[in-house]
Amino acid sequence: MDRTNRIANEMQKEISDIIRNSIKDPRIPELVSVTAVRVTKDLRYARVYISVFGSEKEKRDAMAALKSASGFVRREIGQRVQLRYTPEITFSLDDSIEHGIHISNLINETIKSDKNTKNTND
Repeated sequence: MDRTNRIANEMQKEISDIIRNSIKDPRIPELVSVTAVRVTKDLRYARVYISVFGSEKEKRDAMAALKSASGFVRREIGQRVQLRYTPEITFSLDDSIEHGIHISNLINETIKSDKNTKNTND
């Protein structure tokens, strides 16, 4: 694993901890997770992918809260992760977990309807 991936993984752990334990913004719901962190090769910028489980309004509010807390998160990362330069952090909404849940539900519904069809045909 190269250096940028190691730094991204460490930042992902720390940012997740910061969101859960340090940010006291009521707009951030309980079900928020950091799904990935992508750091540029020069370590100047980091894009943090966030998954928020909730309504569209809750997602917008959570992203607004995280955007306003990005300076705080950057300062915390600077203290926790030993880097010469702390990357500028931007947050992006990641709906891959919700998409996966939706696909899983569709598969389960299809399996149930197949079983029901088989049972009525027997």
